[in-house]
Amino acid sequence: MHVIRRSADRGFADFGWLKSRHTFSFGDYYDPAHMGFGPLRVINEDRVAPGEGFGNHPHRDMEILSWVLEGTLEHKDSLGTGAKIHPGELQRMTAGTGVTHSEFNGSKTDPVHFLQIWVVPKRTGLTPAYEQRTFPSQELSNRWRLLASGDPRDGAITIHQDIDLYGARLGAGQRLDHAASPGRRLWLQVARGSVETDGEVLRAGDGAAWRDASSIHVSAKDDAELLLFDMTP
Repeated sequence: MHVIRRSADRGFADFGWLKSRHTFSFGDYYDPAHMGFGPLRVINEDRVAPGEGFGNHPHRDMEILSWVLEGTLEHKDSLGTGAKIHPGELQRMTAGTGVTHSEFNGSKTDPVHFLQIWVVPKRTGLTPAYEQRTFPSQELSNRWRLLASGDPRDGAITIHQDIDLYGARLGAGQRLDHAASPGRRLWLQVARGSVETDGEVLRAGDGAAWRDASSIHVSAKDDAELLLFDMTP
């Protein structure tokens, strides 16, 4: 195992209304050693102040995912979509040939805390699209729940790349295993809590990468929320 990113080593941006940690290069933060991992291009941990947010702006040729940890995220886009995303809900927007959107904190009193994830799609020029699904707590409890996939099944949303994205909420002392096919890349992102894997303790904000592991084993030191990307090289 190689720990790609410790939380404290990530890029950081503070705009007052937004505090963001960048696992990979993003915006004004540039580090040629951390440009992504396989097709995984961005993992930003964002905290947005009440009533604030990202105004209308464009994207092209990217799969953009949002996973809310606390609060409510309000989404609007040029496709006519208007939606609220809560904890336990995954949003996927295919930017494709071009889309504009805004993301705002849906509360005037409480911050919103979420992970913004960008994945490079298999091909450019896709038709812009939006999808959102709810994953009840019991489906995430002490198991890997498939959230998104290039081969969607079991209620997972579609992502236009050879990635299986899993989520889990692991109770203290619980263990999860994951078997990977030969040649796959794995990225584990600790969203909350702490876990141990390969003798290393990973805490909230840490990410770990495997380039050709046949299996990984994750044990929770305390209650933890995890995302696991199983993807093409």
